[in-house]
Amino acid sequence: MESLVEGLPSPNPPPPTQEARPAASDVNNDSSITSSKKRKINSSEREDIDSISSSPKTTNYSSSSCTSTSQHIQKKLRFEDSVDFIGLDVKMAEESSASCSSNKMKTVFLAGGVGHHANGLTKTAGSTTFSNSKPGAAKKLVIKNFKEKPKLPENYTHETWQKLKEAVEAIQNSISIKYNLEELYQAVENLCSHKISAKLYKQLQVVCEDHIKAQIDQFREYLFLCVTLFLKKIDKCWQDHCRQMIMIRSIFLFLDRTYVLQNSMLPSVCNWLWDMGLELFRFYIISDMKVQSKTIDGILLLIERERSGETIDRSLLRSLLSMLSDLQIYQDSFEQRFLEETNRLYAAEGQRLMQEREVPDYLHHVNKRLEEEADRVITYLDQSTQKPLIATVEKQLLGEHLTATLQKGLNHLLDENRIQDLCLLYQLFSRVRGGVLVWGYFLPNTKHTMVINPEKDKTMVQELLDFKDKVDHIIHVCFMKNEKFVNAMKEAFETFINKRTNKPAELIAKHVDWKLRAGNKEATDEELEKMLDKIMIIFRFIYGKDVFEAFYKKDLAKRLLVGKSASVDAEKSMLSKLKHECGAAFTSKLEGMFKDMELSKDIMVQFKQCQNLPGNIELTVNILTMGYWPTYVPMEVHLLPEMVRLQEIFKTFYLGKHSGRKLQWQSTLGHCVLKAEFKEGKKELQVSLFQTLVLLMFNEGEEFTLEEIKLATGIEDGELRRTLQSLACGKARVIHKVPKSKDVEDGDKFSCNDDFKHKLFRIKINQIQMKETVEEQASTTERVYQDRQYQIDAAIVRIMKMRKTLSHNLLVSEVYNQLKFPVKPADLKKRIESLIDRDYMERDKENPNQYNYVA
Repeated sequence: MESLVEGLPSPNPPPPTQEARPAASDVNNDSSITSSKKRKINSSEREDIDSISSSPKTTNYSSSSCTSTSQHIQKKLRFEDSVDFIGLDVKMAEESSASCSSNKMKTVFLAGGVGHHANGLTKTAGSTTFSNSKPGAAKKLVIKNFKEKPKLPENYTHETWQKLKEAVEAIQNSISIKYNLEELYQAVENLCSHKISAKLYKQLQVVCEDHIKAQIDQFREYLFLCVTLFLKKIDKCWQDHCRQMIMIRSIFLFLDRTYVLQNSMLPSVCNWLWDMGLELFRFYIISDMKVQSKTIDGILLLIERERSGETIDRSLLRSLLSMLSDLQIYQDSFEQRFLEETNRLYAAEGQRLMQEREVPDYLHHVNKRLEEEADRVITYLDQSTQKPLIATVEKQLLGEHLTATLQKGLNHLLDENRIQDLCLLYQLFSRVRGGVLVWGYFLPNTKHTMVINPEKDKTMVQELLDFKDKVDHIIHVCFMKNEKFVNAMKEAFETFINKRTNKPAELIAKHVDWKLRAGNKEATDEELEKMLDKIMIIFRFIYGKDVFEAFYKKDLAKRLLVGKSASVDAEKSMLSKLKHECGAAFTSKLEGMFKDMELSKDIMVQFKQCQNLPGNIELTVNILTMGYWPTYVPMEVHLLPEMVRLQEIFKTFYLGKHSGRKLQWQSTLGHCVLKAEFKEGKKELQVSLFQTLVLLMFNEGEEFTLEEIKLATGIEDGELRRTLQSLACGKARVIHKVPKSKDVEDGDKFSCNDDFKHKLFRIKINQIQMKETVEEQASTTERVYQDRQYQIDAAIVRIMKMRKTLSHNLLVSEVYNQLKFPVKPADLKKRIESLIDRDYMERDKENPNQYNYVA
């Protein structure tokens, strides 16, 4: 029996597509009873058949003599509708007839083609009786059905079943089978051909059921064994049961087919016996509550040990879980409990590790757990468990700790630029629904400090630019340019950059001013262009663009008027970017400034060409259009006679060219070029008007005090101190200050630096700009506020003119949609009241919460 069992296929094999049929030469004599249909024979053959049928020897189905074999073949020679039966019977008839030396029996052969019915069965295409014909001529045999169906010999059913039962019990007890397997198969076929399938099936079911019943007693004893031994006993019982049912089914394969066909109420399956075996094992073994509980508890215990790091027998687990799946109790008895245990395990583990570990370590642990669970699915769990299992791990280790993970470690990962850990963060958060959105909503809360903290005003813009570069790199490298992360980043920047109203817009404008003043001294043209592009990205996020416009316009005027812009191309590039971003209306005044500067250059070229200007002073004048430039406080200074004369010469020239325009002089506008003599040689100094007045004093004396210079020039005290500081404390120190220090104090003395040296012939001495005062900043902010009032009023009137009648809430909503800057509800309500007072709109008499437009 062991040799027969070895090499059998694994449990629950797929049913064969065709019925296995033993060879005819190995079949026992009992195989003579195989047909259920009759045939008609001619009168010359009937007597022989009757005599054979009545002979006692025929009941032994002996094949010891040629005569008996021929008689057997003649009795066997009848046709089933099945083509297999026809082929087998005729072949047996031909072989047996050829082996006989007797000439009394007629040789028969199958003549003509075999036709096919629509249902797949076969029939002879045509047949006739043998007749005397010419040598070589084809002989035909007419085969007709028996008039009566042959009956099984007495006690045949009982004796055959005893042999089959003995074989089944031998298989169940793992001992050798006395009978040839083909003989047993043929016996089953004989019984089924005579409509005994149902009885045979019930008899077989009883034998299998009795055997399974006997197994449960030993398992009740196994309950006291340790978990591993008990599970091995269960597994061995299951494996033995599967091998036995496969062997039994191979013998009763014909029954497995015909029983289903003969019972229309049964499902059309070809493994009925296998299902019967599964049902018996499920009902008598696994359905026992103690056995099932011990089995499931044992499986869960092994999995728990493996999760704790122990090595377990994975093949045993795979076999047992496959058993539960085959028995169709996997989901109900195991999976539900397994997922509950998994949920409890990882819920506790997530809470504990979030307290004990840093975020990078925790993320790596989560990733390891996910890989382990995926491997369990591949190794021994059913595939259906994968989705709920992974979802449980993700929920307890990630979903429940999204905010805590970001709050605890996102700043650390970003600040230290932990690329690999951020890649893992993205991979894990992408697995959880809403993980990306949590990241996007959390970012503003972690980085808003760089905006709302006044102490960071000096570095705010640069920190924003650096942080934006870092996040862009992370999204590109770590987050695979995920569109959700890109959008989340934009929303996050827009949120936290506007946490502080108006201030970011002001600081961005000042940052641009600082960069454009430095120009090529700190960066090349390409680097400056890239810097401006980055600033424009930050600029898109701010709400108070009108605040930016006000401060940028004021700073631009200063840069252009005093020649502080290091790169005119960069100025024009920035202007083009602003126009593209905000439209022509935003930059119209800024463009007017550039036109004034170009006009000033053209006028000065014409002036120098047509005038012969003597002296050591070269005067440059800026022509300004009213309304484009900020208002400066007029400052009366004491000009030298030579400068007054040059001023009058230019005024006469300008009014002669542009009689329709009024020329206004501002003492702080324009600059001069002085020709100076030093020990090193001649130099040209490009200086401001105030610097010119101070330097020209040293033509009249060697040393002057602060008070003497102030009295002689008439320059305001603060402006004079900055002027002296630029000449005595900067890089190009054309005068000496005593005592030496960075600041100009009362009592300081100044003298000409005859030893001044410089590698350039024309030297530009930059004027130290006065820092923006609180009053000036407040004045700029106030102008922005006033402009906003006009925009709010215009928006309200425009909406009411179109809608005629509108409720308060709808009006407020539409105003918010049209305005490009934030407005407090209280301020908006004041503007509505102001328009009502000025008769642009009125409250509805019946509904105070509704407004009507007044034409």
